[in-house]
Amino acid sequence: MNIHEYQAKELLAKFGVPVPAGHAAMSVDEAVEAAAKLPGPLYVVKAQIHAGGRGKGKFKELAPEAKGGVRLAKTLDEVRAHAADMLGNTLVTVQTGEQGKQVNRLYVTDGVDIAKEFYLALLVNRATGRIAMVASTEGGVDIETVAHDTPEKITTIDIDPATGFMPHHGRAVAAALSLAGDLAKQAASVASKLYAAFLGTDASQIEINPLAVTEQGQLVVLDAKVNFDSNAMFRHKDLAELRDETEEDPMELEASKYDLAYIKLDGDIGCMVNGAGLAMATMDIIKLNGMFPANFLDVGGGASKEKVTAAFKIILSDPAVKGILVNIFGGIMRCDIIAEGIVAAAKEVNLQVPLVVRLEGTNVQQGKDILANSGLAIVPANDLGDAAKKIVAEVQKAA
Repeated sequence: MNIHEYQAKELLAKFGVPVPAGHAAMSVDEAVEAAAKLPGPLYVVKAQIHAGGRGKGKFKELAPEAKGGVRLAKTLDEVRAHAADMLGNTLVTVQTGEQGKQVNRLYVTDGVDIAKEFYLALLVNRATGRIAMVASTEGGVDIETVAHDTPEKITTIDIDPATGFMPHHGRAVAAALSLAGDLAKQAASVASKLYAAFLGTDASQIEINPLAVTEQGQLVVLDAKVNFDSNAMFRHKDLAELRDETEEDPMELEASKYDLAYIKLDGDIGCMVNGAGLAMATMDIIKLNGMFPANFLDVGGGASKEKVTAAFKIILSDPAVKGILVNIFGGIMRCDIIAEGIVAAAKEVNLQVPLVVRLEGTNVQQGKDILANSGLAIVPANDLGDAAKKIVAEVQKAA
């Protein structure tokens, strides 16, 4: 689960992480009121969407030369003008894609005199199974370029869960940021507090970019992105309330209501599979045969007919889908239940695209009989390779 920047900063502040003063705003008047509460004389007006690259982004509705989603203001009138530009308009960044995201919230913060910018993040290192701190002296809007062109400027520090965050981790972070003296102590303190926040909220990522040194010699968090482990939200009812469903993909949101693991992709072959590993293999073999998957969808090991029907509808709600491949290996999941769900969904939505189904496992013959007697144009497949070849051939034939 993702949250907005202003929510992330409010949360991190509770753990003692230094952040500039700021207030959220849902309207132009609220933005001006928020700025009036700050000491000034410099304000920062920031669009709040679940995507990075806001500063370099462009608004669809504004002229190409218009400023992006992070703007400085020296007066309340400028705050008003920036807020009026942003609210209700669509911000396009490198992370949103061409469709962009509509800006419905703003964050007005106190301006900071920046002497130097750094990058600091916490995430789970999949290779070691440990929380890792990723630090770089090259923070700011071009961190992606740094990672691509000069990876040696990025340092990764793994933390042993048996010991947790130790003083030497703090020193390692300070060294990675080339900080000394009091700033090194501040860096160690910030790193320690971020680690506490990571554990305390069941976060999956905390990204600080930039972590800035002010002209006054203070280390402050100027931007923060926090993601949580959705499987842990039952422990954090307060954090679950921060969810902004308007920022989520409608199909992924619908899938979450049925406890389906669904991720929309850019291809044209819809996939419905049980088991994450089998789903990955299915997507790979579709690409091997010359086309691309439109989604990752794992219905799980114990799906009901209703859950399968919902999954099928979600796949078909994507206008990019030109064909569907169902790949089920029935263990706990029975093939006849899958077949009933497929038939029910196909009839309900008046299926107009090719459908290839590969079933194997528990009650496989019953499942195949249900599909064969459904009266629908369902193409059976014997194995995964056969299924991939058939769905690609069917889509190309229908084109």
